[in-house]
Parts: sequence; structure tokens; C-alpha cells
Amino acid sequence: MSIGEQENRCQATPYQAAGGLEGITRLVDEFYLNMDTLPEAKIIRGMHPPDLTESRRKLIYFLSGWLGGPRLFQQHYDPISIPGAHKRFPIGYEERDAWLLCMQRAIATQPYSDQFKDYLLTALNIPAERVRQVNMGEF
Repeated sequence: MSIGEQENRCQATPYQAAGGLEGITRLVDEFYLNMDTLPEAKIIRGMHPPDLTESRRKLIYFLSGWLGGPRLFQQHYDPISIPGAHKRFPIGYEERDAWLLCMQRAIATQPYSDQFKDYLLTALNIPAERVRQVNMGEF
């Protein structure tokens, strides 16, 4: 790896490592495919509307800003509190784990480096667990 490549790699934001909006869209599409097909995800699929168009858009927009790219969610909706937005759903360990399984499988199919895949899944565990804690009244 040349010095220029090393510098670019060090300066890449998670948004860039995810492939920008196009890469995030691929990730989200795979995530919702998993949600539609994995038996373990049936419990969380039922928390979503039959038409996932708006859910997809919201997750793409959220991940864009969360990963250091354009803050599309705030531009199109309002600022978001992830635990607050999910407060109306009964999210416990099973639901959290189903969501993370869908995301883990989606991440595994992406052309990301292994290091970024590990980073992303670890980072996504934090808001997933926070949602579970808030919904179970632990905070």
C-alpha cells in the first residue's frame, strides 16, 4: 500500500467506508431482505408496515448521518432519538437480537473490509442495546 493509499484510508469516514449513500442503500436493502426471510426476524417484521419503502428510507437516511455523511434524516424529518422513536414497540432481548442478526447478515454480504464489518456491527450494538434498555425500563 502506498503512502497516499494509507493516508486516504486513515482519513476515510465510516460513511465513505460504507460506500456512501449507494453502499448504505445496498446494506439496508439486504437488511430488509433478511427481515422478510429469516424466521428469527418474524417478530420484528411484524413491527413494520407491509410496505417497507418508508422504513428503508428512514434507515438509509439515519445511517448516512450516523456514519458521518449527510444528515439526511434531520433534513427530511426531524432530529431523532433512537430509543424514543422505538419506545412504542415491545423491544426486549429477542427483538434486539433479531434486529442485530438481520444487520449482521446484511453486513456480511457487503464488500467492506473485515475491519469495517467488525467495527460497524460493534457500533450498531450500542443503539440496539440502548433501545432494549429504554423499552424494558432499565433507564
